[in-house]
Amino acid sequence: MANRTASLRKGVPEISAPKIKYNAGEDPEYARLKGWPANVPALLPGSILPAKRIVAYYGNPLSKKMGALGEYQKDDMLRRLKGESARWQAADPSLPVQPALHLIAVVAQGAPGKAGKYRMLMPDKIINEVYGWAKEAGAIMFIDIQTGHDDIRTILPRFEWILKNPDVHLGIDPEFNLISSGKKPGTKIGTYDAADINFAAGYLQGLVKRYNLPPKVFIVHRFTRNGVTNSKSITLRPEVQIVMHMDGWGAPWLKRDSYKDYIVAEPVQYTGFKLFYHNDTKKGDPLMTPQDLLKLNPKPVYIQYQ
Repeated sequence: MANRTASLRKGVPEISAPKIKYNAGEDPEYARLKGWPANVPALLPGSILPAKRIVAYYGNPLSKKMGALGEYQKDDMLRRLKGESARWQAADPSLPVQPALHLIAVVAQGAPGKAGKYRMLMPDKIINEVYGWAKEAGAIMFIDIQTGHDDIRTILPRFEWILKNPDVHLGIDPEFNLISSGKKPGTKIGTYDAADINFAAGYLQGLVKRYNLPPKVFIVHRFTRNGVTNSKSITLRPEVQIVMHMDGWGAPWLKRDSYKDYIVAEPVQYTGFKLFYHNDTKKGDPLMTPQDLLKLNPKPVYIQYQ
């Protein structure tokens, strides 16, 4: 102490520790100022989050271009998912990994189709087939809905038959909700308001209570400012665990920016992050690693590979 005082008297400035430089989405002080950790309801028995990290393969078995779930033959796909899950488990031993298959069960279309709704419902046979794959792999399953010009209030109840299972959860994709704009899917990015999200969460809450289920995980994709509107009005419920999922593709810096701007900046409950095997790397950029994503603040607890 005496030496320090003497140095200050001689006009020698005190040396402070260098300030840590964070990439976008990694700064814990920024996250704290925005309201993280989020104030979440008390956990109910059987809650998956935040005690586990979900690692999911996304896609549709009828298309090789919509994601890993359909790009690879079933056994190869499940083997790859097992490998990704193991990599995540090794990167963060503190959280057990829960593998998942995330099936696009309603696919947005560029043509109106018979219903005039610019979307296609997958046959129950396909949904049950993927559900069987999930059970084989010890995975949970997500039903993902791209509404096109349909209304989530109309289409979601059609899936009660599968969502009433304790290991089946939900995802909705604002990008393909285009009722308000009237545009064709793929020509404009759509949006969901908090009112739409609250409807879907309330519906899931009803299923949990009616069928005496563990809480449902509810994934909301987002990669634009207007992808979700009025996020502060989203209602949290103990029976539903909402994940705001960073769904954009591109270089690592761009993905971090999107995570900061659209996920960290508007706290809801939990966070997710998507990795695209092809789109993220097509310009020569590396695919982000588990170690990269574990630097984010808050750390995502839902990881999706497309």
